[in-house]
Amino acid sequence: MPGDKSESPMRSKEEIALELMKFISETTGYGKGTAGAGFATKPAGNAEEYAESLLQLYDRCLSAVSK
Repeated sequence: MPGDKSESPMRSKEEIALELMKFISETTGYGKGTAGAGFATKPAGNAEEYAESLLQLYDRCLSAVSK
């Protein structure tokens, strides 16, 4: 049946990497200077540094999903 949410189309590697990045950053505080699950980073001093740390995490997630 069209529009039935139980039939989800294949998700792209980019979408999966984004979901993984969001999960890691939310559960570990990644980029905010807290340590957790091996994803410790230096504390972000401002919004630009925090954004940069999230972009680096996304790159790592995309690399892992692409393997």
